[in-house]
Amino acid sequence: MEQQEQWVPSFNPWLIAISVMLATVMEVLDTSVANVALPHISGNLSATTEEATWVLTSYLISNAIILPATSWITKFVGRKRFLIICIILFTIASALCGAAPNLETLIIARILQGLAGGALQPIAQAVLLESFPPAKRGAAMALYGMGVVVAPIIGPTLGGWITDNYSWRWIFYINLPVGAIAAFMANTFVEDPPYLQGQKPGKIDYIGFGLMALGLAALELTLDLGQQRDWFESPLIVFTATMSAVSIIGFIIWELYVDEPIVNLRVFLNRNFAVGCAMIAAVGVVLYGSTALLPLFLQTLLGYPAVESGIAVSPRGIGSIISMVIVGRLIGWVDGRFLIAFGFFVLGASIWSFTGLNLYIAQSNIIYPMIVSGFAMGFVFVPLTTMAMATLSQNEIGNASGMYNLMRNTGGSIGIAIMTTMLARNAQVHQAVLATHATPYDPAYQQMVQQLTATLSRTMDAVSAGQQATATVYGMLVKQAMVLSYIDNFRILAILCFLCVPAAFIFKKVKNAKAVEGAH
Repeated sequence: MEQQEQWVPSFNPWLIAISVMLATVMEVLDTSVANVALPHISGNLSATTEEATWVLTSYLISNAIILPATSWITKFVGRKRFLIICIILFTIASALCGAAPNLETLIIARILQGLAGGALQPIAQAVLLESFPPAKRGAAMALYGMGVVVAPIIGPTLGGWITDNYSWRWIFYINLPVGAIAAFMANTFVEDPPYLQGQKPGKIDYIGFGLMALGLAALELTLDLGQQRDWFESPLIVFTATMSAVSIIGFIIWELYVDEPIVNLRVFLNRNFAVGCAMIAAVGVVLYGSTALLPLFLQTLLGYPAVESGIAVSPRGIGSIISMVIVGRLIGWVDGRFLIAFGFFVLGASIWSFTGLNLYIAQSNIIYPMIVSGFAMGFVFVPLTTMAMATLSQNEIGNASGMYNLMRNTGGSIGIAIMTTMLARNAQVHQAVLATHATPYDPAYQQMVQQLTATLSRTMDAVSAGQQATATVYGMLVKQAMVLSYIDNFRILAILCFLCVPAAFIFKKVKNAKAVEGAH
């Protein structure tokens, strides 16, 4: 430990910080930049909206799978070498995403991108903490936190602008020069400290890692394909669901009894950590679920261009920056449970405001709740991470941090899959209900068709005008059914937030809690 404190990097720490932050910002940017391009991707690649969201979920789930293996791979190949490999693979995968001729190729490229990107954040944190002297580590982590927060702010707007002015493919091609510069700078300025160079990786738990990867991948396939294949009426869905259940149960049993587990599941016996993982998974569902729904709503139903939908979603990050400054001052003085409960309540209230959506809302009706939800996120993320990790021993935190981030990403991936599935399913239900009123015996329907027919008769014959009027009314009905389906989804997300308010008090009280570094 003394050797660790005395080691000083050969280059200016700020050059090292820029090197690793370039790669980290590029990776974080890719979790949000594709959201606003989904309608364009689905149209260009002849895919449905549900299929297009696989672009998001495949990235998140592969990102989560690699997290537990990061520590072992770092010891095996060396941290600097692993960082450069990840940057190069991420950049190549980005090029493959941009050149994808069909949805299948794009999803495979996104999986590769997620696997390469999953290790970038934990490596960047470790490099920053070790490159700066203790007195300057706060400033280094502030830079890291700012990069992680700012990237999701500019992601949707940047993605929208690129999509509108060029093509959705350029949201991936833009990573190529950034990746090249990041790899060059990492190779030039980053170095492994002496105490890492002699480390032995030990034996990797191949079986545990394989079972975990298989279980999560099969679960994602079940959720993504379920609606399209009519769930358990499909032999494929029965197979993937069974495979997921067997793999995850096998993974849990194996990890509890193997000598060197890739994930130490016994850490879940710690009450605060177990509750924290459950709640961060709920945050993933709400955060990624709502971020996927809003651009789709704005573009497909309100006709917003991609850049306008990005501008409407981006202000969430502004609220996060404001609240993180406030929470950083409160965390040592106010019981973390109250901060978490307050954050979830405000988050639930902001999401609930979207249950008043209609086809005539202004952009401000989206922007203001997004700022409020971002403000709430600061009160959730920082104290939640602090409370989850506060009662763990120092040697448990590394393993626990990987599991914690895995739960967040898995929650996000499941949230997106469930929201898009329910969007399609509920739209069908609402359409069936509304269609019962679209009959010649309903006075309101009859009056609307007659008015439209009279208007259209000025430019076409009476028969064509009647057909066009009926088609127009039915189009309005379909749109209204979709609006009601979006409202249902936002209501579910809001209720999930409200359920987390009392759940915050399941945590054991932690005295003199300090914010965990990098608790983004």
